Amino acid sequence: MKKILVVCGNGLGSSFIVEMNVKTILNELGVQAEVSHTDLTTSKSEQADLYLGSKDLVESLDDGTRTVEGLTNILDTNELKRVLEKHLK
Repeated sequence: MKKILVVCGNGLGSSFIVEMNVKTILNELGVQAEVSHTDLTTSKSEQADLYLGSKDLVESLDDGTRTVEGLTNILDTNELKRVLEKHLK
């Protein structure tokens, strides 16, 4: 099963909202994945198949070994759906 990690600065509000949106979209797509959220510092030590968050934040996670997708607008569910379809279908 794929693991998706949603990242924000403090690992609280915005990442939780995006996590809920990811779960809704995955359900619509019929895709199963483990989804959780965390802060930027903790995310650096966690393993996931896909890291999601705002572009300016998650770019620091891109070390060449991780699959990182920076979102222009973290509340845009259409953008989020495109990213998820790109990586999970």
